Amino acid sequence: MLRQALSRLEQAEALDGASDRIQAAVTSVVRPRTLRDLLHGTWLGHPLHPVLVQVPVGAFISAAILDLLPERLVPGSRKAATALIAAGTAGVAPAAIAGWVDWSDMTKDRRRVGLVHAATNAVAVTLYASSLVARIRGRHAQGRTLAFAGLSVAGAGAYLGGHLSYAQGAGISHAAPEVSRVPEEWTEVSSLSSLPEGKPAVRRAGDVSVLLYRQGDRVTALIERCSHEGGPLGEGDVESSGSDACVVCPWHGSTFRLTDGLVVHGPAANDQPLLPVRVRDGHVEVRRP
Repeated sequence: MLRQALSRLEQAEALDGASDRIQAAVTSVVRPRTLRDLLHGTWLGHPLHPVLVQVPVGAFISAAILDLLPERLVPGSRKAATALIAAGTAGVAPAAIAGWVDWSDMTKDRRRVGLVHAATNAVAVTLYASSLVARIRGRHAQGRTLAFAGLSVAGAGAYLGGHLSYAQGAGISHAAPEVSRVPEEWTEVSSLSSLPEGKPAVRRAGDVSVLLYRQGDRVTALIERCSHEGGPLGEGDVESSGSDACVVCPWHGSTFRLTDGLVVHGPAANDQPLLPVRVRDGHVEVRRP
């Protein structure tokens, strides 16, 4: 029944109106490319949101453990729990901002789940904020009750976040699975002479599309499927030239350096997988790393 409910949520087109308006608002507010790259985690090598989430999650769980222990057994546990609730509540804002920016570049089915995920977490944070107020006013029993309620709701939100990541593939590298399908042995994909100088070209290694980039006798090979959402990099524009040349995904604008697959601009936060290459007798060969 739970999986059926999630399937219905993924297909809930009634959420699209609100989703589209919020997406437009997030895109309008967080417009500078450098800021979006920062919040996507492009500089980090993987999404920033799950890293920032550890602060409130860790604080709230630690507070719950202290709330379960009698004050007489652990002197000062009330004050420590209150401090943890305060730290966790404060830590929600940066995690939420990074999450919204990631969400704004997702497909509609993922945004539907993400919207409910965010709403659930908002309820949890409201309960924790109420718990903090109650504790400050000396109503510790009420504060504990509100905190446990917040933890329960946050658990539901975490479940939706897990479904979003692991079942729907949000935030993962969509190029990584392609690497395991590249032949283990050296496989000829092109002649060197047929590759244009300084421009990417798409070839196949087995049934995997590979993006080749030639500079003289040196060739690099990237998985052609974009790590962000699987877009066709071979159809993207090229920026700069030489060792600084980058390919821009035509779907969402993720930008990767052609010489090593480094992600330069998001929304992708993962580098593009690089394959081993060798040139033998004028033929370009690649294999699985």
